[in-house]
Amino acid sequence: MTELPARRLLLVHAHPDDESINNGATMARYAAEGAHVTLVTCTLGERGEVIPSESRHLTGAALGAHRRGELAAALRELGVEDSRLLGGAGRYGDSGMMGIADNDDPACFWQADVDAAAASLAEVILEIRPQVLVAYDDNGGYGHPDHIQAHRVAMRAAELAAERGHRIAKVYWNRVPRSVAEAAFARLEDELPTLPFEKSGSVADVPGVVDDERITTAVDGTAYAAAKAAAMRAHVTQIEVAPGRPYFALSNDLAQPLFTTEYYELVRGEAQPGETDLFAGIEGAS
Repeated sequence: MTELPARRLLLVHAHPDDESINNGATMARYAAEGAHVTLVTCTLGERGEVIPSESRHLTGAALGAHRRGELAAALRELGVEDSRLLGGAGRYGDSGMMGIADNDDPACFWQADVDAAAASLAEVILEIRPQVLVAYDDNGGYGHPDHIQAHRVAMRAAELAAERGHRIAKVYWNRVPRSVAEAAFARLEDELPTLPFEKSGSVADVPGVVDDERITTAVDGTAYAAAKAAAMRAHVTQIEVAPGRPYFALSNDLAQPLFTTEYYELVRGEAQPGETDLFAGIEGAS
């Protein structure tokens, strides 16, 4: 295998589009700076709600295949070349929202054996040997079963990889500080009449919002705002981005802010004061 760059970042996401919404600016920044950025996506989002009327005929496996193409287009915008599907394409199906019959499908990710899925992810970890892992918190950011399961699998995979000789130096969870979210929605309310959305969402619609003191790291991706917006637009079945504006909406048509500084909570490893770099303090990764 070709020798990898000194800095190696692994992100684990539930569906295509989650990576661009949560970490698009971070991924674009580190890719541009020469880090090896690896994305593992756990499902193809086969049960996602489609926004454009001309694409609503896409369901199940056909939608998953289409969303895989959207993911590839998004990653081109971000400059990320290493993308994996957990266990291979179609291994784990989208589980749908929490509390519906789809959660009981034996083929869905929610029903997957955590250790088996984590073993697949651990193989990626042992291949890439990332110093940094980005994942969701134990509620998956907002309670979606696939996000919760992605958290469980990512954290267990880190343990399995450590048992086999590679300890990830720093593990982060995706976050948004409450004060930042509240300020962004206040701006959104003022600008809503000029946006292509009828209503505004709320702070409760943003995954991973926590009190400010829990934030350990802020990655400034302002220089990559256009790349993040372009990546989100590539997920055309799932996201509508306001032209030239830092706002977007999902299938509920509720406007949300598009954040270009992305925030994290370090849950394993040693945080540096005022961190602005996920690799801060990691020897040999500067």
